[in-house]
Amino acid sequence: MVLGCHYLGERVRVGLRAIRAKSAYRFLFFNKFFIFAGVSDSHDFQAETKKLLDIVARSLYSEKEVFIRELISNASDALEKLRYTQMTGVEIVDKDRPLEIHIATDDDKKRFIIQDTGIGLNKEELIDNLGVIARSGSKAFLEEVEGQNASVDKNIIGQFGVGFYSTFMVADKVDVYTKSGLADTPALKWQSDGLGSYTITEAEGVQRGTKIVLHLKGDCYDYAKEEVIKEVIKKYSNFVGVPIYLNGKKVNVIQALWTANTRDITDDQHEEFYRFIANAFDKPRFHLHYKADAPLNIRALFYVPEYKPTLFDMSRETEVAVTLYSRKVMIMSKANHILPRWLRFLKGVVDSEDIPLNLSRELLQDSSHIKKLQWVLTNRILKFFHERSKKEPEKYAEFYDDYGLFFREGVVSTPDQQQREEIAKLLRFETSKRPPGEKINMDEYVKGMKAGERNIFYFSAASRQIAESSPYFEAMKNQDVEVLFCYEPYDELVLMNLGQFDKKNLKSIENEMLDHSKDEKGRIDSADGNSLNQEEADDLVSWIQVTLGSRIQKAKITSHLSTYPCVITATEMGAARHFLNTNLSDKSTEEKLRILQPNLELNPSHPIIRKLYTLKSTDDTLARLLADQLFDNAMMAAGVGGDPRAMLGRLNELLTRVFEKN
Repeated sequence: MVLGCHYLGERVRVGLRAIRAKSAYRFLFFNKFFIFAGVSDSHDFQAETKKLLDIVARSLYSEKEVFIRELISNASDALEKLRYTQMTGVEIVDKDRPLEIHIATDDDKKRFIIQDTGIGLNKEELIDNLGVIARSGSKAFLEEVEGQNASVDKNIIGQFGVGFYSTFMVADKVDVYTKSGLADTPALKWQSDGLGSYTITEAEGVQRGTKIVLHLKGDCYDYAKEEVIKEVIKKYSNFVGVPIYLNGKKVNVIQALWTANTRDITDDQHEEFYRFIANAFDKPRFHLHYKADAPLNIRALFYVPEYKPTLFDMSRETEVAVTLYSRKVMIMSKANHILPRWLRFLKGVVDSEDIPLNLSRELLQDSSHIKKLQWVLTNRILKFFHERSKKEPEKYAEFYDDYGLFFREGVVSTPDQQQREEIAKLLRFETSKRPPGEKINMDEYVKGMKAGERNIFYFSAASRQIAESSPYFEAMKNQDVEVLFCYEPYDELVLMNLGQFDKKNLKSIENEMLDHSKDEKGRIDSADGNSLNQEEADDLVSWIQVTLGSRIQKAKITSHLSTYPCVITATEMGAARHFLNTNLSDKSTEEKLRILQPNLELNPSHPIIRKLYTLKSTDDTLARLLADQLFDNAMMAAGVGGDPRAMLGRLNELLTRVFEKN
């Protein structure tokens, strides 16, 4: 008989009873009293041996700590297999033993130990599952019971077959003690240094289940420390559906709420869970609990924080705070591809059995699946916010004030027009026909349109007062149309990018004015003492064209102004304005005007324009000063003016000359 230790007979039995009596460890984590009977069988690995094992153990995983996740997943599967076997009526040894996972750290001997009370392995299973790399016992088990018990499928975690070999990233020797739950099967010890071969020896004193002892490498001694292991379990395996004990203390104490029934979850539970996954201290203002089995299996739980986002939260550099799980095992802590970037303000978890992963469970493989998952989740989230805006309009309004910028980003960054319009329904605007402070959505605007109208009009201005006193808005008053007011520069960009909504064209009133100007012939139908006649107007237009020179593309007469002397029009004024103010902010006025190519449209009835016509013949210097000032005023009204300080000298000269004349 080959002995694994030097304790025999009664000394062995006494030692076993003493260890069992220690309440802190229900199972033999530090069991030194195994007896190994018989000669060790030596086997070679059957899959490219040392070379392939080296790839699996050292190159497949990006983080060494994932070996803990893999071992816990395998232990959980062993417990689930035992449950299923018991359900089929097969007699199980020690059937009253609780189903648990125990982990122990031995800092003195630099060992990591994990033990489960699951189904265990016989010799054939040891060879098949630990002797062949990339062979998955869990996957084979699922194939065997397929169609017999659907609940088993949902609880089996480790289907990839290489998780066990991640232990060789951190250990230079691994011992596996196992005893099958089936009667009349011997206990076994499997041992390997990961260099191409392993041994199997019969053992005594082993309890039902599997215990794995890792003899850690010199650079991995931290995995023999309790505080390190506790954090790793919390990170990856906190929601595994069986109790996990670390050195006798239960560590997975928070329930996986996304798997629970929505009606059974209290507000306090939501608050606790939100704070856990978001690492936050506030409360969630909204939560969305979503379950679906088609077109994908999805279990998701999202939260909107109560706090108002900071500038950093709004920046594109902010990481996505949604964690990806598969069967309650964490796969990716920051799943950037599960939700679009503009939804990065959400905190939560997504658990899907349908996500294809690579063997290390770290990288997503099938982009079509990921795109489908993102599409389904995004549409459900949009539906949720639509529902909140109708059921809790005041609460939604507060939320929109804080988080509306993310929806605007969503319209700009989303390529699909249908989804862009769904996001656009969540936007809110003041309009020209509603009292100040009252905001409406795009659907409400469309419902208020007259029959046959095909355009949704908007206008960008810093405030309602500026918008309503603008020459562009003045030109639209007589048309009796509702105009959306965009008080932030990015509001205009959003609507420009949206382009259409509900088969209606989104159109800036600046562009609308230009289109009407193109239809005009620049003729004065009837002139009286309050307006230039056609001949005077033509003369003034020619003079303006020469005086302003290359600063304008064309001067012309317009009939759309009443209280303003002139206005600037240009092709795609909004887009040009944003381009000039962002990309060319440091360029000269001449360079900007070359790109803008503005038209200057004159109101022949305005007193200043009539006076300008007189001055060009009587005081050429004053007339030129006035023409320059009118042009700069129009540029400022269009939001494309330069530094107003450059006008001060001209304004002072104008005032001086006016006072001299009087």
